[in-house]
Amino acid sequence: MSHFSITDFNSSRFVLTGFPGLEIHYLWLSIPFFSIYAMVFLGNCMVLHVIRTESSLHQPMFYFLAMLALTDLCMGLSTVHTVLGILWGLIREISLDSCIAQSYFIHGLSFMESSVLLAMAFDRYIAICNPLRYSAILTNDRIVRIGVAILCRSSLLIPPVIIRLKFLNYCRPHILSHSFCLHQDLIRMACSNIRFNSIYGLALVISNLLLDAVLILISYIMILHTVLAIASREERLKSLQTCVSHICAVLVFYIPIIGLTMVHRFGKHLSPLVHVLMGNIYILFPPMMNPIIYSIKTQQIRRRVQRLFCLEGA
Repeated sequence: MSHFSITDFNSSRFVLTGFPGLEIHYLWLSIPFFSIYAMVFLGNCMVLHVIRTESSLHQPMFYFLAMLALTDLCMGLSTVHTVLGILWGLIREISLDSCIAQSYFIHGLSFMESSVLLAMAFDRYIAICNPLRYSAILTNDRIVRIGVAILCRSSLLIPPVIIRLKFLNYCRPHILSHSFCLHQDLIRMACSNIRFNSIYGLALVISNLLLDAVLILISYIMILHTVLAIASREERLKSLQTCVSHICAVLVFYIPIIGLTMVHRFGKHLSPLVHVLMGNIYILFPPMMNPIIYSIKTQQIRRRVQRLFCLEGA
């Protein structure tokens, strides 16, 4: 790790943390990380291509899935240059402006993914609890409005807390906890008054991630109540099976966030390597797993992907 002088504390550059203690293995570590990023890009691009080219998938559920894939794709793009840059020895530091920009995209995309998962829960609720009005409620025009609302909610609420990072005085060692920039990591190094950032950041988490999780849970309670009222066991299973992919997507998104929060809050005594690994799981696990989940669990996508690979093989 680099040694800092007092003058370094006031510089506008920050040291990115790779994998402490594993520096000599970076070249080997870059292989699985490169493979994961390749899966993120290829998997989500494949989902977007399949939805765009298969007319039978031009339905509300798959429009929301396309939003999720696009969000995951952008999440991978927002961190690939710093994570692989460290492992390949290309970069060690990042400027304050670049760090703030990366922090904005990471947090904004996290909020966007949460919002899309909530929209998908609403889609499943309408499909199961009010199937006769499904097409009338989720029209193309309404889906576009939902998409615009998600984009505005995820991008326009964050700038106040992110912009203020530019004006804080960073007098503590400029050593980030991860291979990328997070808001909570930057304010940890600040000597200025961070009360606004702390309160506003907590309010954002409560009004986005926590509220979305509660609404998703409520929607599934109502879905379960409706399904249990169905007389036929086969119909009950069929209805629940349409929710399996979405439930898995919700779990792979929220479990890493909860894990990272617990590590940051209660794991200060843990090795820095644990913090770095949890941070990378939080960033990479959902974008990697979502295409796999939907390709396996969604029959229409699975058939289209199989046809796609058969055509390429021929």
